[in-house]
Amino acid sequence: VHLVGVVGKDFPREHIEKLIAHNIDLDGLYTAAGKTFRWSGKYNEDFADPETLSTELNVFADFSPDLPKNYRDIPFVFLGNIHPKLQLKVLEQMNSPKLVAADTMNFWIEGERDALLDVLKKIDILIINELEVRMLTGVRSILSGAKKIQQMGPSTLVVKRGAYGSLAVIGDDIFLVPAYPTEDVVDPTGAGDSFAGGFMGYIASEGKIDPQTMRKGIVYGSLVASFNVENFSVQNLEKLTIEKLNERFEKFRQMTKF
Repeated sequence: VHLVGVVGKDFPREHIEKLIAHNIDLDGLYTAAGKTFRWSGKYNEDFADPETLSTELNVFADFSPDLPKNYRDIPFVFLGNIHPKLQLKVLEQMNSPKLVAADTMNFWIEGERDALLDVLKKIDILIINELEVRMLTGVRSILSGAKKIQQMGPSTLVVKRGAYGSLAVIGDDIFLVPAYPTEDVVDPTGAGDSFAGGFMGYIASEGKIDPQTMRKGIVYGSLVASFNVENFSVQNLEKLTIEKLNERFEKFRQMTKF
């Protein structure tokens, strides 16, 4: 994993050490004067889509990513939930990636729609939640909205549906995945990012992007997210092993087999 981003002087060193301990390349991580990006939100009782209370760009407001040379030939690219213009800036520096996926949020859909539409023209996969599909398209039906987004650029749309799992429209195919049943949901924050990480991680590990690999990647993304929600922050993810993940994969396979 090769990370691109910016943090402020207030970002705890211990968090950087955790990334290093997991062999994540931080050549693309910059530290700038000022405060780190902050987002706050509020969940209702069923932990559905959170209400955004505040979004503070801080050092992200003036960030202009300059990719290290060893990053530019990476075949699998995930554009995290940042300003669409920064997503475009990253893409402009990549040398013909094999697959590009992106995330976004209501803040960018409302405030940077034109730039976001430019991003959609250049990516293969968009990963967003149900509310964001409706905001982006103005269409109530998620499936109809997904098809409308495909017309904007990405051939694949993955819709995160929280406790109900995810819906993927891969070309003309539809793939529905339930969420892994967890007894104790502690903190759903970051579940979408965890999903995207598991999804992209599996595809990158396989090195191919056929429909079957995409489907299996979506399942792995769902399972990584299930570990994430069982504890606060990244506490579960930092101790997650491939053995534990594969064990849960087999349990999930048995649950959904018929």
